[in-house]
Amino acid sequence: MSRVGAQGVRLAVRVRPGASRTRVGGSYDGRLVVAVSARAVSGAATAAALEAVAGALGLRPRNVTLVSGATSRDKVVEVTGLAADELAARWAALLER
Repeated sequence: MSRVGAQGVRLAVRVRPGASRTRVGGSYDGRLVVAVSARAVSGAATAAALEAVAGALGLRPRNVTLVSGATSRDKVVEVTGLAADELAARWAALLER
């Protein structure tokens, strides 16, 4: 986990666009890996990654927003709607996948 932001907790993710299927889990340089089938064109991979992270955490897509990294594979997202300790547990489980 990264840090607590103004509204929620900020987390680092690494997006792998163009994957054969969408998958959330594992780590790369301390970041959660999010593989998405969408291509990195017009923000499609970013939108798919945000939706995938929300689903993996058991949240609605509106609870996961992009903070930085719109055109980069390395992104920072802010998660709201979940207690920090519960989020930490779910995040740790995803990193170990």
